[in-house]
Amino acid sequence: MNQPATILRTGRKFDQVLKGAREVFMADGFEGASVDDIARAAGVSKATLYSYFPDKRLLFMEVAETECRLMSERILSMIDETKPVREVMTIAATQLVAFLTSEFAQQVFRICVAERDRFPELGCAFYAAGPENGQRQMCEYLEKAVAAGELVIDDIPMAAEQFSELCKVRLWMRAVLGIQNSFTQDEIDDVAKHAVDTFMARYGA
Repeated sequence: MNQPATILRTGRKFDQVLKGAREVFMADGFEGASVDDIARAAGVSKATLYSYFPDKRLLFMEVAETECRLMSERILSMIDETKPVREVMTIAATQLVAFLTSEFAQQVFRICVAERDRFPELGCAFYAAGPENGQRQMCEYLEKAVAAGELVIDDIPMAAEQFSELCKVRLWMRAVLGIQNSFTQDEIDDVAKHAVDTFMARYGA
C-alpha cells in the first residue's frame, strides 16, 4: 500500500479530520469507529473526509503516525546532546515510559493486535512510526555518545532495543492487561530511573 501517494495532506480541514478521527478511534476502537461518527467529530462532510482518506485504515495509520511523530519531536526538543549522557537518557526514558503507558499508545496497541490477521499493515505502520523510528533516533544518539567515549557499546541497535524494553518494566504490562489504567509521575520517574541505571551499568564508560 503506497500510503504517501494516496493521502492528500493539504487543505485547512485536514487537521480537523485527524483530530476527529483520533477522538473516535480512542473511544470506539478501529472496528467500532464509523465514518459517520468521524466526520461528525471532525465537523466535516463525509465527502470531505473521503477526499482525504478513501480508506479507514489509511486514516487510522495517519493518526498513529502523527501522534508518534509529535512524541518524537517533543523528546528531541527536550534533549541537549551537550549534557551528560545519563541526563539525556533519563529525559528520553521518562518521556518514553509516559508515552508507552498513555491511553493513546495503549489503545493503538490493542487495535493493532486485534486487527493483526485482517489488516497487518496497521501494525506495520505503527511499528514503523513508533518503535522503529524511536530506535533509529536512539541509535543515532548512542553512536555519538560512543564516539565521545561516554558509552562502550559493541552492538548499538541491540542496545537501543534493550533500552526501550527496560522502559516497559512494571507499568507497561499492567497497562496492557488493564490491571492499572493511570500512572503517577512518581511511578513513571521510578521506572525511567531504573531503566537508565541498568543501561548505564552495562554500557557506561
